[in-house]
Amino acid sequence: MEPHGFSFFTAVKISTTMVIDSDLLDKVSEQAKASSRLRMNYNFHQSLDEKCHRFLNAVEPGTEVPIHKHPTKDETFVILRGKVRVTTHNDDGSIIDDVVLCAEEGRYGVNIPKGVWHTIEAMEENSVIFECKEGPFVEHEVDGILNVEKK
Repeated sequence: MEPHGFSFFTAVKISTTMVIDSDLLDKVSEQAKASSRLRMNYNFHQSLDEKCHRFLNAVEPGTEVPIHKHPTKDETFVILRGKVRVTTHNDDGSIIDDVVLCAEEGRYGVNIPKGVWHTIEAMEENSVIFECKEGPFVEHEVDGILNVEKK
């Protein structure tokens, strides 16, 4: 059973090497487009209990990722294709940093320290990022989502 609100599938190990190529990115992007959430994870870890979570996150324009934080985990995003905005926020929702990841423009990734509010926004179709963070999977608690009024 998938955790609440998450769409993903896990890579099946068929050899010692898993190649991340355009075919895989296309496959995950197509699944994201077909998802009501407009995003899809492709997990390289075999279990949500593993100590290190490594996955592709295909995101499409219009996907909504709430501002959230991981109290005990750093999180790293590396752009593989497309353009994705990453923002970090203060407790009141105001923006601390606003970074657009785009390999063609030389901005490849960010590391978000534990306890920092953040969100991502797909700025182009077929955008895919590689994410890495400590496991095991812990669903966001009520205080893990920042509720701010939209102006």
